[in-house]
Amino acid sequence: MKPLALLLGLLLLNGYVLFALLAGAQHTLRVSVLDIGQGDSILVEGPTGITMLVDGGPSGQADLAQVGHELGLFDRRINLVVETHPDADHIGGLPAIFDRYSVGAFMEPGIPDSTNASAALAAAAGAEPGVDHIIARRGMRIDLGGGAYADVLYPDRDPSKMDTNNGSITMHVVYGSTSFMLTGDLPSPVEDWLTQLDAGDGELPTDMLKAGHHGSKYSTDDAWLAALHPSMVAISAGLNNPYGHPTPETIARIKNEGATIYSTLGKGTIHFVSDGATIVEQQ
Repeated sequence: MKPLALLLGLLLLNGYVLFALLAGAQHTLRVSVLDIGQGDSILVEGPTGITMLVDGGPSGQADLAQVGHELGLFDRRINLVVETHPDADHIGGLPAIFDRYSVGAFMEPGIPDSTNASAALAAAAGAEPGVDHIIARRGMRIDLGGGAYADVLYPDRDPSKMDTNNGSITMHVVYGSTSFMLTGDLPSPVEDWLTQLDAGDGELPTDMLKAGHHGSKYSTDDAWLAALHPSMVAISAGLNNPYGHPTPETIARIKNEGATIYSTLGKGTIHFVSDGATIVEQQ
């Protein structure tokens, strides 16, 4: 390499390192609802750089591209990968994540599943050297750094005999006075159960809700919305999907609550950034 080219390369590398240091110094929590089609994948980046990927969408290449775009070229580690439940539109992309990234821990609800998608994920996670395997249960707290954390609200029992959606891991992500509720495909009966468990202790109200089951009419019911009273609701769904997600009934319930709707259908990947006091959508 010629001296001038080497100098330019070093300047570019130093600029990247400086940018990374400055970005880390901002002490913000970033929650990105990734545009991966008909499925779910949410990347949480803590104030000190800890990363948590919740689900991986249906396609390895789609999720890899989105995660790579968010984390950048040189970041090849994800601290925690979470499978909310073993449906293919939530875990289909996770084996590719294990292949491309170094993963510190893998969390799942403990729902037996004999599909090819589950077998591929189990093989990929099992091949990851040194990965911690965690079965999610209510009461667990995930440290996201800088005072941010994610509390596991559900499952609160063994979900092995449940329908997969009914066992969806549900997490309340908190930073300062701001919070996010991530629900997988949680159906309304379980939403109502969590409302009974948590509504009285001040832990349930949240700023941003990820609508359950892509905006299905069987999730995000009136009681759940009233208990959380979110100002923002994010919906992850694919264009022209065969299920009609999000459904008119769900959209009407959210609007009736007064929340602003953000959908990957119209906006692509949605970025929410919290400084611990307020949450803004970042274009």
